[in-house]
Amino acid sequence: MSDTKIFLPEKEMPRQWYNIMADLPKPMPPVLHPGTGQPIGPADLAPLFPMELIKQEVSTEQYIDIPDEVLDIYKLWRPSPLYRATRLEKALDTPAKIYYKYEGVSPAGSHKPNTAIAQAYYNKQEGVKRITTETGAGQWGSALSLACNFFDIECKVYMVKISFQQKPYRRSMIQTWGASIVPSPSTDTNAGRAVLEKDPNSPGSLGIAISEAVEDAATRDDTKYSLGSVLNHVLMHQSIIGLESKKQLEIAGDYPDIVIGCVGGGSNFAGLAFPFLKDKFDGKDLRAIAVEPASCPTLTRGPYAYDFGDNAQMTPLMAMYTLGHNFVPPPIHAGGLRYHGMAPLVSHLVREKHIEPVAYKQLAVYDSGKTFAKAEGIIPAPESNHAIHATVVEALKAKKEGKAKTILFNLSGHGHFDMAAYDAYFAGKLEDHALPEQNIKQALEVIKDYPPVV
Repeated sequence: MSDTKIFLPEKEMPRQWYNIMADLPKPMPPVLHPGTGQPIGPADLAPLFPMELIKQEVSTEQYIDIPDEVLDIYKLWRPSPLYRATRLEKALDTPAKIYYKYEGVSPAGSHKPNTAIAQAYYNKQEGVKRITTETGAGQWGSALSLACNFFDIECKVYMVKISFQQKPYRRSMIQTWGASIVPSPSTDTNAGRAVLEKDPNSPGSLGIAISEAVEDAATRDDTKYSLGSVLNHVLMHQSIIGLESKKQLEIAGDYPDIVIGCVGGGSNFAGLAFPFLKDKFDGKDLRAIAVEPASCPTLTRGPYAYDFGDNAQMTPLMAMYTLGHNFVPPPIHAGGLRYHGMAPLVSHLVREKHIEPVAYKQLAVYDSGKTFAKAEGIIPAPESNHAIHATVVEALKAKKEGKAKTILFNLSGHGHFDMAAYDAYFAGKLEDHALPEQNIKQALEVIKDYPPVV
């Protein structure tokens, strides 16, 4: 009888992050300065980020040491367990073997502290007193609040308004760890006031919240900005998920045929998949599936183009799949996946056919989340339900084909603070938002004059 949980002892926790930039088969397009159209340099990022994170952002070193102070805090929940989902396998009557890496064991209940702790540490080393950030569903805001608490840094969180209203207990978590929080768009910044002037009832978006947090940081000498996804260094910090998973699967005597994660900005997917993609580059037969909501179909329906990461056009221009920086997605309950763009690294690897993007509608995703919860006992976050649904789809496909595939997915967080979404689901109030093509065309009008991606 195989083990249900596969643990690593703390002494075997990875002591380095994996940087996929070192192994890309084809280099990425450069990040551009919006004023000059030329590749940005460290000086362009210095007002927002500490220099050590800027170095990591552009690094091509294959592995980067994790500081001891960060490792010490990681040990509060890492290494996280890898589960063999035998009960789900039985419920689906599939020959597939299903494993999931469970990141909901962190104090914040998701994968987000893996980079929040690292970013707070490097800011503290540079003498930063205050950090601003945005958050969608609240996972990132709570993780950074936790991290800033550990390193005695003041933290302000701009939370997308619809999630601010839907998830009051995420707000409470953020405040418990000492951060201040406002709904975005807010009256605290020029960016927020501009949005409210046009639409006083705006539900907000991650692009708008990013604009507010960036503006706040850029206008104060004591403040830096922190981003919970998208950027290279953020994805690298999350690689500890995949590195641990590889060690745990070795203990189980297994290796995945398919690796799956949900994608909003791309961090939890990349954290699990990138260490395995290194093997794919080396010739291993592996599929990596990135799952997004059909209501915000960045990878599956957006073009690959240069665009801003935020609504107010304050960030550099990044080559990525995008729905246009002024795109405001429907207020689905998977708030962490409501982003108009995608991590440039994930986008690049999708463009080069190393990653398969798929999009699913909200109701089917919740159906699979319920199936998982009834079988495995854990109530997943709405975002994680997307990865679960893709896993169910692939497991049933394996059943139909009579093939014993091994599937690994990232259960990026629990849903204990998302029960209002489940209430709406059980009450029949959740809707499938099939995004009209006209909405996408309108959103993309804003990027038609940007430099082409070479």
